[in-house]
Amino acid sequence: MAVLPSLDTTYPALILKASRGIIHHGAVGIARTLGRLGVPVYAVVEDAFTPLACSRYLTKAFVWESWPGDGEAFLNAMSIIAEIIGHRAILIPMDDLSAVCVAENADALSRWFLSPQLPFDLPRQLANKASLFSLCTRIGIPCARTVAPRSEDDIREFIKHTTFPIVVKAAEQWRLLNDRYSTIVMPTREDLFDLYEHTNSGERSRIIIQEYVPGEDWINHGYCNFDMHLYLDFTGKKMLSYPLNAGSTALGMSIHNEELRCQSQIFLKAVSYSGIFDIDWRLDERDGQYKIVDCNPRVGQNFRMFENRAAIDVVRAQHLNLTGRRIDNAQMTEDRLFTVESFYLFSSLHSGRLYRRPLADSKELAWWSTDDPIPFFLMSLRLLLRAINRIVRRMWNYAIQSV
Repeated sequence: MAVLPSLDTTYPALILKASRGIIHHGAVGIARTLGRLGVPVYAVVEDAFTPLACSRYLTKAFVWESWPGDGEAFLNAMSIIAEIIGHRAILIPMDDLSAVCVAENADALSRWFLSPQLPFDLPRQLANKASLFSLCTRIGIPCARTVAPRSEDDIREFIKHTTFPIVVKAAEQWRLLNDRYSTIVMPTREDLFDLYEHTNSGERSRIIIQEYVPGEDWINHGYCNFDMHLYLDFTGKKMLSYPLNAGSTALGMSIHNEELRCQSQIFLKAVSYSGIFDIDWRLDERDGQYKIVDCNPRVGQNFRMFENRAAIDVVRAQHLNLTGRRIDNAQMTEDRLFTVESFYLFSSLHSGRLYRRPLADSKELAWWSTDDPIPFFLMSLRLLLRAINRIVRRMWNYAIQSV
């Protein structure tokens, strides 16, 4: 068993999440991976009864019912948190909007928080699907063909050169399509134009259309410091997703892939990136190339799929680096199976069959932990209440329509 790394526990950490996703296993994973090593962990949460807020490894939760509307309000809210924490803290954005806000306000935040130094506009470029495609094209990194349509004629021109299904995405993760979708697969031409027609004109500019790349889903997750030429990265395969074929990892395994590691490092060095990264790739079965599908400039929900033989994952790596401690860049732990229990169950129910989990040298569950069980039970309860609420609303709507 690996000797656990020694972190400087005088430096606390703050988990920052702008999205309203109450049930978020990645945030719970951060609290556990740092809290188990004695680091005080704080978090911004939607309400006091989120699974994260009730983790035994969370020192304190700060409830933000809504994300601050502008930069000044954001900095004011962060200054209040910093005063309560009372020590410079490691800042860990959990989603694209929080990563963008941290980068674009880095100078002001540096009075209270530690975060990797990178070009202030880079996270926004990487998080936006349209600018990511342009960036990859300019650098020469293979990527899925993408267009930001401004009219139905643009859509017609795009589909002349690709086949269905086609993937429709929100250009920016935090601005959902029709307030519902960040990603949706369109199986037919009719479905695509129907979606476009029923999207109001103000939101059409936020639509990105991307070719569907057939092949295996791969993940490259890591931490790098461009100025120090430090690159700690991991590769793995997404074996099951939810929603099926276009969603988050439900089942994944760490698998060494040197070609993918090298390709990712070329991309990261070209854009001078520093910090935690989470890149989704597809191995295109048509031409054998790995193609970027998404690049998230922050920690991903599935980060606990990966650690090296020195028990260092990307969150621990960032804490070590920003507090001036050495990172043991040991070999990646392979065949580490990561399961998100809720997504695994939903994917199995939707497909009508239970997916067989492969044999693995080590396993980790996203939610269940014997030393921190409350987040699992709260997650289950809130999912149950959500399902009951949906059933009641449908019955109510049906009753109204029947009158």
